Amino acid sequence: MIERLLGTSQFTGRHMAAVMVLFFGTIIAVNFTMAFLATSTWSGLVVGNSYVESQRFNTVTETRERQAARGWSVDTGYEDGRFVVALVDREGQPVQGSKVTAAIGRPASAQQDRTLTLQPLREGGYGGETDLAPGLWEADVIVETPGAESWEKRIRFHVEAAR
Repeated sequence: MIERLLGTSQFTGRHMAAVMVLFFGTIIAVNFTMAFLATSTWSGLVVGNSYVESQRFNTVTETRERQAARGWSVDTGYEDGRFVVALVDREGQPVQGSKVTAAIGRPASAQQDRTLTLQPLREGGYGGETDLAPGLWEADVIVETPGAESWEKRIRFHVEAAR
């Protein structure tokens, strides 16, 4: 009875071949799945031509140092379909009279990128209407003030799911 339950068949070459096919098949399937997921969400490119970008490094660094010397700070928020930017100077006073744009998109994909021209808000700051899905977003905020160099800041923010 026990022999019948446990089986008396032997482990044959066919069994070993099946075990090997299942083992390596699983590994290959997981590798293909991971490769597909990795390449379908991000191209891996940060810049189009790294040599050209390296030539601009010193210029970009100097520009960022001048922007940091202004002492401006920015805070962003998103609620009820409205993206809001609060921009203050070194003394904590709101920066007014500027043209503010925001290029908003996902950090790992260009599929949902959009550019907003933000309007001055009565309560201070600048805002614009857009629909953003829950998750991590990135905004490149560009402030153009008459008679001054433009000011840029890249900000990551998180949009919560609607409750």
